[in-house]
Amino acid sequence: MPEFDLIARLRARIAARADVPLGIGDDAALLQPPAGEQLAITADTLNAGVHFPHETRADDLGWKTLAVNLSDLAAMGAQPRWCTLSLSLPHDDAAWVDGFADGFFALADAHEIVLVGGDTTRGPLSCAVTAIGSLPPGAALRRDGARVGDDVWVTGTPGEAAAALALWQAGQLDVTCPAADRLHERWRGRLLRPQPRVQAGLRLRGLAHACVDISDGLLADLGHLCERSGVGARLVLAALPAMPRSAGIDLVQCLGWQLGGGDDYELCFTAAPQHRDAVAQAMEFAKVAATRIGQIVAAPGVVVHDAEGNPWHPPQRGYQHFVG
Repeated sequence: MPEFDLIARLRARIAARADVPLGIGDDAALLQPPAGEQLAITADTLNAGVHFPHETRADDLGWKTLAVNLSDLAAMGAQPRWCTLSLSLPHDDAAWVDGFADGFFALADAHEIVLVGGDTTRGPLSCAVTAIGSLPPGAALRRDGARVGDDVWVTGTPGEAAAALALWQAGQLDVTCPAADRLHERWRGRLLRPQPRVQAGLRLRGLAHACVDISDGLLADLGHLCERSGVGARLVLAALPAMPRSAGIDLVQCLGWQLGGGDDYELCFTAAPQHRDAVAQAMEFAKVAATRIGQIVAAPGVVVHDAEGNPWHPPQRGYQHFVG
């Protein structure tokens, strides 16, 4: 399929908006930011065989390609506005492009983010998005604001995407079709169609001192937040959100996924103890579950304690790019 035909297929899905004076079809897009607001810009690339299985369905890949970028905007407390999409495709396949667009635009429409440009080329399957959001000056949720004594919170149930990936790697889960086991299907959905916590991020403005999205694992990403803030964290193992288990999967395995698995795209944030009720109300309004799992301390590093107060070490602490 010629490049301009592909662009036309995508462009046909996009409605006109006042904040896009000039969209797809020119050398660059023209955007109109809300008056007085700052822009938050993020970019992510997903490569076949590295960030997703080669056999991943096109619609699921379209969804996830945008979701990982929306998660970054959520972690900043930004309102999604615009995005660009660059695709490297190994074959001309109109049906695949239509499927990808189905997933991509389903999520884009839900969060009112509009595609304004991009690029296509032939090569190994790769998907790259640049997403742009906006927010008032001083309202951003940053990684460098955690304070000693803050509560540490996490949204959702980390570990479920890692569970699905482990099952797929063991040949026990097919990512291309629904799983017969209801729990396995839930995990499959968490891996392929993560739900970016955009509303949670917006509601945390003025409440959270620091925030990060969990892409590489709870311990790893909380560690990044602590390092930027010049603090440490102490987590309570028993306080982690309960993760349902299926037959043959033990508690230690689940805890390892929760702390070090990655691919969750949940939010981990810190807030003052006196704001616990306000945080709970904000999360209720956003329709997102959030759990208090620990506290920010002065000593550097992230330490997990078991019920006896002893340090607990997970099998892995998070995904690292370019390692091993």
